[in-house]
Amino acid sequence: MKANKKKKKPGSRIKDKRTPATKGASPLKTRKIGKKECVLGVDARRVKAILSGLDAAYPEATCELIHQNPFQLLISTILSAQCTDVRVNQVTQSLYKKYPKPEAFAYATPGDLEQKIRPTGFFRNKTKSVMGASRELVEKFGGEVPRTMEELLTLPGVARKTANVVLGTAYGIAKGVVVDTHVMRLSQRLDLTRQTDPGKIETELMEAIPQDKWIQFSHQLIWHGRRVCVARKPRCIDCKLEKICYSADKTISSHPDSACLPQGYL
Repeated sequence: MKANKKKKKPGSRIKDKRTPATKGASPLKTRKIGKKECVLGVDARRVKAILSGLDAAYPEATCELIHQNPFQLLISTILSAQCTDVRVNQVTQSLYKKYPKPEAFAYATPGDLEQKIRPTGFFRNKTKSVMGASRELVEKFGGEVPRTMEELLTLPGVARKTANVVLGTAYGIAKGVVVDTHVMRLSQRLDLTRQTDPGKIETELMEAIPQDKWIQFSHQLIWHGRRVCVARKPRCIDCKLEKICYSADKTISSHPDSACLPQGYL
């Protein structure tokens, strides 16, 4: 005799298309909303609530690297790898006086430039990137910083994160989402992604966040990561997203674990 197959319960299911970053990842949190069982992480209403919370907390968020033009922003972003913006700003205060234009960096004496940027760390590699990118700008782009992702990625030391910073902050062009250490940590805590690779994280954030919010979302998440949602012992008591966050490392919880969407959204 054939075994009786269990009948599937009626009703539709919204599947989360995200792929867990590692095998054995815990199942995605879901909750029945009306007749549909929705994934809470990237549910459109939950994403809207996150964006609203960030707007309320950081309406004026912007890039904290001090710069006067797109070229200075490009150089500062290259120097910011594995370094704080505060330290970069301290270094560039005198750096841009000695090297005011791409030509000055392009044909600088490597040893002199290394000493100037030494406090930012990895100064030898950064010197090669800064000089190489500057030389490319002078010889191929007339000394101007390109306005396209494709052209920016041809510059030494420039990957998608740096290109997104320059395009978004200097030119207001939303071609992607800046994924730095803060955006990586917070997007995982907020369950907007389960990935650990920056490229895959960016892809999933671009799918979840409306394009007209990409630039501001990056700035706001970075500000939030520096001020409230820090790596160790996040200050959840001061967080405007606490009621819609169910991260395992929360330091306080003002609601049951299942209440992952604010009242009024269900």
